[in-house]
Amino acid sequence: MSAPNKSYDPVEVEALKPEEIDRARDEAFAAIAAAASLDELRDVKVAHAGDRSPLALANREIGALPPQAKAEAGRRVGQARKAVSGAFAARQEELEVERDERVLVEEAVDVTLPYDRRPAGARHPLTTLSERIEDIFTAMGYEVAEGPEVEAEWFNFDALNIGPDHPARTTHDTFFLAGGKEEAGDAEADLVLRTHTSPVQIRSMLDREPPLYVICPGRVYRTDELDATHTPVFNQVELLAIDEGLTMADLKGTLDHMVQSLFGEGMRTRLRPNYFPFTEPSAEMDMVCFRCRGESVGNPDRPCRTCSSEGWIELGGCGVVNPRVLVACGIDPERYSGFAFGFGIERLLMFRHNVVDMRDIIEGDVRFTRPFGMEI
Repeated sequence: MSAPNKSYDPVEVEALKPEEIDRARDEAFAAIAAAASLDELRDVKVAHAGDRSPLALANREIGALPPQAKAEAGRRVGQARKAVSGAFAARQEELEVERDERVLVEEAVDVTLPYDRRPAGARHPLTTLSERIEDIFTAMGYEVAEGPEVEAEWFNFDALNIGPDHPARTTHDTFFLAGGKEEAGDAEADLVLRTHTSPVQIRSMLDREPPLYVICPGRVYRTDELDATHTPVFNQVELLAIDEGLTMADLKGTLDHMVQSLFGEGMRTRLRPNYFPFTEPSAEMDMVCFRCRGESVGNPDRPCRTCSSEGWIELGGCGVVNPRVLVACGIDPERYSGFAFGFGIERLLMFRHNVVDMRDIIEGDVRFTRPFGMEI
């Protein structure tokens, strides 16, 4: 009996023929050399070195060979794949160098150019100051209340004990809306652009049960001519506190805390008797001059332009809420009392920053707002 014929190979795989492996390798070399960008090279890698590439498919066919043929086929395919991988790495390095050189040229930054061709903006100081005032009082437990700028006369005047014959209810002081009517209480009333934010206090008293602590900032309207110290549209902030046992002493302490928070320690206020229909007793509130702290009074060697050497600056009106206002809002004046005050934010801004012309505040010139920066 003769021995087995171990040299006989009954399997012939087309993909593993030497000429096929050399052709797949050469095609990969040509494609890699032709790749002009990293994106193209990435596609070439998928086509000639990926899982479905000719060399990868040939490598899978090695298992079909008899044992004595596998080693030679594996060596041949491995050498081809290694050569393709080396060519790919070399071409990738070349393309990355070309890309980096191109980026340095195309994306170069000329550091000699002016950096501020588009200067940074700035928040309007009225907004910043208004929010600072709100922060002071919300920290004390007050709530920020808002209301419509178009109001019925009842909210703007009647509920505040401002009678029909009061000068403020004429067209010389108030903007009336032509033909506007709204139900207010039991009677129709003309619509007006609110002359103060006090209607927000009325709405707060009608909507909430005491105790009540609200601050009411907002835009108001008066028939003033626009000049250095007047404007027909300005911003105001008012405060209202309703609770049991509130007195003028509580009002004074609140005012002192406010001016110290805005202008620094040592600031104080004084109250001068005055008359307002919606408060009784009423007072004008003055604060000590934040520039000279009163040291310019009677001192010709140290004049103060801010307070004209008077030592005090008038800030706004205040007082104990008139019982008639409480009754109009359904609050028992025998049980509850309260205090209120209000002032213009533009006026306060002029004090704090020596603004001499109110028109600078409202004209929107960035040269005015930019020095105040982007305080948040």
